[in-house]
Parts: sequence; C-alpha cells; structure tokens
Amino acid sequence: MASALENIRVLDLSRVLAGPYCTMILGDLGAEVIKVEAPGGSDETRKWGPPFQNDVSAYYLCANRNKKSITVDLKTKEGIETIKDLVAESDVLIHNFKTGTMERFGLDYDTLTAINPKLVFCSITGFGETGPYKDMPGYDFIIQAMSGLMSITGDEDSGPQKLGVAITDILTGLYACIGIQGALLERNQSGKGQKLDISLYDSAVSALVNIGSNYLMSGNTPARLGNHHANIVPYQTFQTLDGEMVVAVGNDKQFKALCMILGKPKYSDDDRFKTNPDRVANRDVLVPLLQEVFLTKPTSYWQEKCTDNNIPCGPIQNLEEVANDPQLNFRNMFIDMEHPTAGMIKMIGSPLKLSRTPVTVKHHPPDPGEHNHEIFTKSKH
Repeated sequence: MASALENIRVLDLSRVLAGPYCTMILGDLGAEVIKVEAPGGSDETRKWGPPFQNDVSAYYLCANRNKKSITVDLKTKEGIETIKDLVAESDVLIHNFKTGTMERFGLDYDTLTAINPKLVFCSITGFGETGPYKDMPGYDFIIQAMSGLMSITGDEDSGPQKLGVAITDILTGLYACIGIQGALLERNQSGKGQKLDISLYDSAVSALVNIGSNYLMSGNTPARLGNHHANIVPYQTFQTLDGEMVVAVGNDKQFKALCMILGKPKYSDDDRFKTNPDRVANRDVLVPLLQEVFLTKPTSYWQEKCTDNNIPCGPIQNLEEVANDPQLNFRNMFIDMEHPTAGMIKMIGSPLKLSRTPVTVKHHPPDPGEHNHEIFTKSKH
C-alpha cells in the first residue's frame, strides 16, 4: 500500500526533540528518513534517563521510529562530502544546529541548493536565524519562560509553572512538519526548493492564541488562573466527593442543563449568571456555589449525569489509566515493536488516521550507524 510521502527522502541532522519529532511524523507518513549522527551516536537523548531498557533510553525511543541511522563525522572533509552526496539525492534536509554552524561546516543553504535546487532546507533554532537573539541557545524550558507560557500557567499561589512536557519543542516540530510539507507541495508547481527558518520562540508565542489576543486587544496582562478558563465559566476542574473532574460548559444552554442536574435551576435565571460574560464577571461568586454541590456526590455520578445531558466533562486520568483507556487502545495509540537492542518496546502510536495511505510503523528507532552499509552503498550507485 502506498504511503502519503512515499519517495520523499529526508536527511535528518537534528537531535533531541523538536527536529526528531518532526522527522518521525514525516517517517510515519512514509518518507525515507535518514538520521545522521556523529560516530557512536550523538543524539543526547540516547543517554537521557532512566528509564532504560537494555541501555536504550525511553526518551530516545519516543521520537525516532521510522528512521534509518548513519554516522558521519562532520569535522572531517570526508564527512562533509558525504552529506553533500546525500543532499544531491534528498528532498528535505533538517537540522537544529546553532545559527551559523551549518555555514561553518560549508553546508549552508546557498551551498546545498547549488547542489540540489529542489532541496527543502529546514533550520530549527531557539530564536530564529535573524534578530538580536539569533545567537542565543534555545531550550524548551527557557522558551516556555520567555514566551509568556509560564506566566499564564499555574495559579496565583503556585508561581509560574512549566508544562509537564517540552511543549515548545513539540509545537516547533509540528510547525516544521507543516512548513516542510507546504514547501514540497509548492515545489510541485515551481520545481524549486526553499529555506525554512523555524524557531522555538516564534512557535511558543503563536501558542498563546486567545490569551495573547486578549492582551493585544485589552492591554491587560493576564493573571494565572490555574485550572480555570480566561474567557469561559464554568470551564474548570471541580472537586467531587471522591476525586476531581473537569467540566467544560461552552454555552448558555449547557449551563442551564448543568444547573438542572445540580438541582439549582435558579442559578441559570440569576442575572449574574445568565450569559457567559455575566458568569466570567461573577466567577468568584458562581464557582464556590457550584463547587459546594459537586462535593456531595462522587465523580462517577457527576460524570454520568453530565454525559447524559450533553455537558462536556472528563476525569483527570494518570498515565496508567491513559495506557489502559479503551478508546485509545481501540485507535492503536499504543503499539508494541521489536527492537534489536532493547527487545520488545512499547511506543505511543500516531494520531494521524489517513483512509487511503495509513500511517505504518516500518522501522524501529535505530541504533547508531545501523544503516551505514545500506545507505552508503546505495549512495554510490
């Protein structure tokens, strides 16, 4: 069965998360992805842990399936020539070296596009290749702090908080993937490649969405609201008799239904709470009233009542509960695969569900240089 990106070759000089996450998606979609590392393996995530399984890092496994691995010493003339030879036969090159590094290698866009005018060249950096911060190193945690994301995460007592995953790396990987595919589509018309300059900082700020828009319109610096929503009430967590759950009331009809199941129909007719803007303005009055009722019954009771009345809700699940969730397992979001070093490994599956060209997992996350013979032999012919 054909794949969506069949016959697209990606030369992946990136490491850690943003770049590898991007190229894993391209690999899932059927591209041939060649992961390039220094001899012995230079992707730092290979050493990040625990946990390890037979010395293979779980972190490395999360973003490197559907790739082949070669090892090249970019500090040597031979290594540089090897990359140039591979560029001549590739559609995409992606890297996340610091600004200026590829120029020092002699592998800058102008040099490589002279070899292959159809090349899509994607640079991922912390702050972009232009501007006053272009030479600063960029790490997810720092970007979360600088972008404003941490300033709006947490509650008024917690202080700024980072998200539980490296979200700006993930966002940047997704933007890079979108940009690469857009450039490949445009290439079908022009016959020419182009350069993409993707930064963690830009990607993180783009993720401010409605909170950023609220500030740009009002000039008011947003406060941390914890598990509350800035623009919708009630849209938050509530403590129940035996736990905690999320209730996400998106409109006045749903609020009226919520008041009915709580046994407080008068709340929906109260002038302070009739419309969402009213509820936002009076959240400090309304939320304690609702919370008082939620504490009288267990989560399962409110979950059933909300679901029966079309009120969006959901339990707060830990990772064990997520891994055993029947919906996720039905949709193959957890997969098993044999790895030559680690043995049988478990991985999170792909959320991309394509009807004619489905995602397939063909290759395990490779060991360093595992495909040297295959790729180097092929490139000579």
